[in-house]
Amino acid sequence: MKIILMAADHAGFKLKEKLKDYLAGIGYLARDLGTYSADSCDYPDFAAALARKISQGKYRQGILICKSGIGSSIVANRFPGVRAALVYNVPAGRLSRAHNDSNVLVLGAGFVKAALAKRILKRWLATEFQGGRHRRRINKIKKIEKEIIGRKYKR
Repeated sequence: MKIILMAADHAGFKLKEKLKDYLAGIGYLARDLGTYSADSCDYPDFAAALARKISQGKYRQGILICKSGIGSSIVANRFPGVRAALVYNVPAGRLSRAHNDSNVLVLGAGFVKAALAKRILKRWLATEFQGGRHRRRINKIKKIEKEIIGRKYKR
């Protein structure tokens, strides 16, 4: 059985639960990193927990859900090796895998209802990275990550 990480804040909780059931039906085991209720919580805690495990190579793929998806994608993309794609439609989900080798799918529960989320997720999981010219671009991202790591971030 394939394992995929999942995490959400309170706004994404209901959609996360629906997608966990959907994943089980298509042969995936969802490792749920929370939240476990619709009680108010902070998305950075859950996005960081998931992204950290992807960055460390402990898991290959993850799904993050919050109200817009924006905050979770910002947090996740701070971690080396994480390519979190905020997706609101099926073609963007496919391209995020085919061209960008995304390893974290981010959904905004306020904009993507369950039926669409299932279609996006199905396509995202089924799409392979194309490599070729896209590999060159991923390698450039990795080079940028290496340049940034070790430098103190200044705003």
